[in-house]
Amino acid sequence: MTRLYFEHRDISPALLRLFFHDCFIQGCDASILVDDSNGDKNHSIERQAVPNKTLRGFDKIELIKEELEQACPGVVSCADIVSLATRDGIILAGGPYYPVLTGRKDSPQSFYEEALAEIPRPDDNITRTLHLFSLRGFNERETVSLLGGHNIGKIGCEFIQQRLYNFQGTGQPEPDIPPDFLNEMRLNCPPSRNNSIDEFPASNISRRMSESSIGMSYLQALSSSVSSGASFDTHYYFSLLRGRGLLFADQQLMAERKTAKLVSAYASDDGSTFRMDFARVMLKMSNLDVLTGSQGEVRLNCSLPVSSF
Repeated sequence: MTRLYFEHRDISPALLRLFFHDCFIQGCDASILVDDSNGDKNHSIERQAVPNKTLRGFDKIELIKEELEQACPGVVSCADIVSLATRDGIILAGGPYYPVLTGRKDSPQSFYEEALAEIPRPDDNITRTLHLFSLRGFNERETVSLLGGHNIGKIGCEFIQQRLYNFQGTGQPEPDIPPDFLNEMRLNCPPSRNNSIDEFPASNISRRMSESSIGMSYLQALSSSVSSGASFDTHYYFSLLRGRGLLFADQQLMAERKTAKLVSAYASDDGSTFRMDFARVMLKMSNLDVLTGSQGEVRLNCSLPVSSF
C-alpha cells in the first residue's frame, strides 16, 4: 500500500469509497468485486449499479491479491484485502490507525438490485441518509463521523451538476448555495450536456474520475480565509458550517438539529474527537455482516467466484 500510495496519491479516497460501497450492501464480503454473470449479458452485477459506476481501485486490489496468492495461495480473502488496504490507505493519507480483524470470507455472488436501491445517493436528504445508515446499525453520531471521510479526495462534477444547474428539475441552481460558492463551483464544474446522475454515461464517468478529472475537494470548498492543516482533518465540517458542502447530502447534515450539533462539535477542537470517532466507526463498518467459516469462500481472483475455476 505504501508503494501504491506514492505512485497514486488518489488511492486512499478511491479505496475508502470502494470499501464503503462494498460493506454497505450485504456486509464486507467483496461482493462489489465479483463478476458472477458467467458471460450472461442479461445478468447485471453489483459494480454495474448506478451508484457504483464511478468506483475505482479494483485494479489495485487485484495487484495486492496477486502478490498474496504467490506468498500464501488461497488463504487471504478479497474482503480482508479491501478492509486492510483501506485502513492502510487512510493512515497514509494522514488519518487515524484502527485495528482490523481478519478471517472474512468472500461472497460467491454480487447484489445488483440491493446496490441500486440501498446505497446513499449524493442528492439524498437528511432523513433518507440517516434512515439508510440506521438500517445498518449506525446512529446519528456514527453517520456524521463516517461522512467525514469525504475530507480526502475529490467530488466529481457529475455528483454536483444538478445542484448547480438543474436543482430538483427546476432548471435553476439550488437556492441555498451561497452566491460566491455557487460561482466557485460553476468555475470548477461547467455545464454538462447531461445533468442527470442516473443517466450519466459510464464512459464519461470513468474518464472524469481519472486522476486528472475535474471536480472539487473539501479543501477547495473552504474559503481562503480559513486555515486548514493536514488533508485528513476537520475541514469537511468547517465547510458545512459555512454552507459550503459540495454534495447536497453532505450539506443536509446542517438541516437537522442533532446532526448540525455534531458537525459543530467535530469542528470545535483540534480534530482529535473526529479522528477517534472515525477510527471507532470504521472498525464497526469493517465488521458489518462478515462471512466466516463455511459461509463464504476465498476467491483466487477477486473478480471471479471459485465456481468459475
